[in-house]
Amino acid sequence: MELGLDGDAFAAALDDGDFAEYVSGLESEAVALGLPGTPSAVVNGQIIPSSNLPFDFETWEAFVKDEIKLQQLAARQYKAAPPMTINTDARYLAHVEMANGGAFTIELLPKSAPQTVNSFVFLAREGWFDGVTFHRVLPGFVAQTGDPSGTGRGGPGYMIPNEIDRSLSHNEKGIVAMANAGANTNGSQWYITYGDVSQLDGSYTIFGRVIEGMDVVEAITPRDPSRNPTAPAGDAIARITIEEIQP
Repeated sequence: MELGLDGDAFAAALDDGDFAEYVSGLESEAVALGLPGTPSAVVNGQIIPSSNLPFDFETWEAFVKDEIKLQQLAARQYKAAPPMTINTDARYLAHVEMANGGAFTIELLPKSAPQTVNSFVFLAREGWFDGVTFHRVLPGFVAQTGDPSGTGRGGPGYMIPNEIDRSLSHNEKGIVAMANAGANTNGSQWYITYGDVSQLDGSYTIFGRVIEGMDVVEAITPRDPSRNPTAPAGDAIARITIEEIQP
């Protein structure tokens, strides 16, 4: 490749050491940062070695867009989980209206997962789920939502513990449970099962089941961000209305 470089001037600059101090300073800075070599990058304060760096524009563009969405979400987050306000003896129904006109109803399970249901009811009444997409929809597995950023990395700013009721199972379609990044990291993301995925039992909080409109859930557009991170946004929830039926 022809670079148009003045070979004589380059050799002279290399020999007389004009830039030695500058280069040495950069090397010292790199060592102080802990950079493992070149190329490397520092992304949000984390060092990314060359072996993990994407080299295509589309991946970087998707990453930057996701980071912007997460920063925007921070302004809506809460400092702590809401206080307990639900009555665990009451019946709670979550009526989910989709932006495309469909609707389905979730019966919540406050006796099995009181903290989880309390948080879900709070967020729904706050409008947290309004306009939120199903960002991960895997036919035969689950449809996942609850992250206003749509990145799969967003949450409400607080976490609640797992609440595992051993009498409940993911062994049928329509089970509603919390998504998490490990034990006791539950936030606002939740999913609905598309079949028997009982391999998830014991690790995820089951807090509801779809009792009406499962056909609407099964019609949600498939979307797998791990395979296509630049895919169009998923189907959106218009709003969730909570119906409270006292005993």
